[in-house]
Amino acid sequence: MAFKRSLSALVLALPLLANGLVTRRTTCPDGTSVANGACCKLIPVVQDLTANLFEGECGDAAHGALRLVFHDSIAISPTLGGGGADGSIAVFNATELTFHANTGIDDVLDAVGPFLLKHSDVMTAGDFIQLAGAVSLTQCNGAPRVKFLMGRPPPKAAAPNLLVPEPFDSVATILQRFGELGFTKEETVAVIGGSHSVAGADDVVPNEEGIPFDQTPDIFDTQIFVDVQLRGTMFPGNGTTQGEVETAVPGTVRLQSDHLLARDASTSCIWQSFVNNQAQMAQTFGQAIFKMSLLGQTQSSLIDCSEVIPAAIPFSHGAATLPPGQTMADIEQACATTPFPTLSTQPGPVTSVPSIPQAD
Repeated sequence: MAFKRSLSALVLALPLLANGLVTRRTTCPDGTSVANGACCKLIPVVQDLTANLFEGECGDAAHGALRLVFHDSIAISPTLGGGGADGSIAVFNATELTFHANTGIDDVLDAVGPFLLKHSDVMTAGDFIQLAGAVSLTQCNGAPRVKFLMGRPPPKAAAPNLLVPEPFDSVATILQRFGELGFTKEETVAVIGGSHSVAGADDVVPNEEGIPFDQTPDIFDTQIFVDVQLRGTMFPGNGTTQGEVETAVPGTVRLQSDHLLARDASTSCIWQSFVNNQAQMAQTFGQAIFKMSLLGQTQSSLIDCSEVIPAAIPFSHGAATLPPGQTMADIEQACATTPFPTLSTQPGPVTSVPSIPQAD
């Protein structure tokens, strides 16, 4: 991996930034008004990411940047340690990329890494990963605009293994992992489902990359909460990968963890509650991702630079629906207290969802 050696040799010894009393706003060179002038140096970074990494699309690079936020941030434990949202997955990649849960992150770092190195004189790896993740969401129709705080110190060590949830984990294990970090069940379901609404699998189906988890991988919507609730009937490959279960939509792949979250008594009603509840899902997801960005950090020592994050793209896709050829009878009702929302079926013949084009 080209990026691995170059970053491992990089010492990110940037001066730390502390909150100070700001009495008046600053106008950055591009005309952006910010509460703290230290944030101005981030604007060229945001512009570079938008134009040259994400290329203005909710595609593979944007999906990868969001995945990197999760894999870096959640690697912290009250008992096992870890630095949380500190950038250790990039700086200590020689260690953390050997963890099974981080399979495929090497490709993400190969795409994101050159930009991290390019801007390493401006921000630490921990800050860069969170900034890139926040900017990636603004490329996706319907995704929330997540706050961004700057000033994370460089990571001190690699995170311990076995802290990133796996697709074959039980619901109890997933809830315990998120719960010990302060996340509610609602936030847990929103983070996992919301992230998978704009994502694809690169290492689940043998010899296949970019297999979407739902019908609309370039739109941050609630379709994932419908597609996963449908009765599975097929595998996109041979179905031999641990953590994969049958999917209902041709061209998509379904993770066992998503399948179980949609059916377990402790989470099924939460999963169902997000169907066509776009505003609530986006809000819960946004607050959870911001909470994740603070894991292992002291919030009072960080500078709020949220003003440099581009505006969100308003949701304009429409309601979640059933795939062509399927009816409400194909929904596996799991919530015991509330019927599944009635959905219309997409017209036309059954088609296969195309794979997500891969970043260069």
